[in-house]
Amino acid sequence: MSTGPLHLSSGDPAIDRRLEWARALLDEGNAADAVELLAEAVKRAPQFLSGWFLLGEAREAMDDRAGAAAAYERALALDGEDRLGAGARLARLGQQTGIGGRAGLGAGYVRTLFDQYAARFDDALARLGYRGPELVAGALEAVCAAQGRPFHFEAGLDLGCGTGLVGVALASQVERLEGVDLSPNMVALAQARGVYAALEAGDMVDFLRAREGGVADLVVAGDAFCYLDALDPILTESHRVLRAGGLVAFTVETHGGEGVILRDTLRYAHGEAYVREALAEAGLALRLCEAQSTRMEKNAPVPGLIVVAEKS
Repeated sequence: MSTGPLHLSSGDPAIDRRLEWARALLDEGNAADAVELLAEAVKRAPQFLSGWFLLGEAREAMDDRAGAAAAYERALALDGEDRLGAGARLARLGQQTGIGGRAGLGAGYVRTLFDQYAARFDDALARLGYRGPELVAGALEAVCAAQGRPFHFEAGLDLGCGTGLVGVALASQVERLEGVDLSPNMVALAQARGVYAALEAGDMVDFLRAREGGVADLVVAGDAFCYLDALDPILTESHRVLRAGGLVAFTVETHGGEGVILRDTLRYAHGEAYVREALAEAGLALRLCEAQSTRMEKNAPVPGLIVVAEKS
């Protein structure tokens, strides 16, 4: 998923033009000349956030990891919200620590990314063959059938609801569905679908923490957990808000190794063993875990899992 750069001016049109020239050079594969242009630009405008960030990208293209990290650190220092995602680039370079030596993607970056992307989101997913909502609905239906229970829920919570695609897929199965997404622009589009009883713009974990225990019998997340490093907080809170017998269903991107990795796409991939362990630690009983891809990337399916667990 690509949205194009967030345009943040230096305040000087001449320096801004240098940024655009440098971006064109980098796109052409001429990272060395891009670095030279950008180094001059940030020297003339030391507070130029976009300049520092692109300098990091150009240095990274030259395999100058130390130089790239220094530029990203400067960008992060200039923008506490980290709207450009410098923290994620630093994490990929191993310069910040979180679970397994990585840092989580900043909320400011994810919010900005999807606020920019909202108007084109559904069309772009269609081109990628996205089928997360169908997988979530199908997995829930299969688990309900195996347990001999109705494929019907009184109260559901949609985490990272985006434009409401999962909500549409489950509209006839959930009496009252509430949703949350970091991006206000995405929430506005979800609201227009008319399938949610309530929506809010905010963090998924905070959204759950604000609720009393035992208020829902369904928690779903389609293609949302790829922006989370550790799954423990979201699964623990999902367990708390679920009633006994309530289900949580979600998709993740995955990989063949252990633990969690940050992919070059700046999306997290969670190993199957890690997912199973996180569910168990949260007190959720696994009911379904299948290898399924939700989308294509460079004409190849992205490895993924569809998971359903129960508060038993």
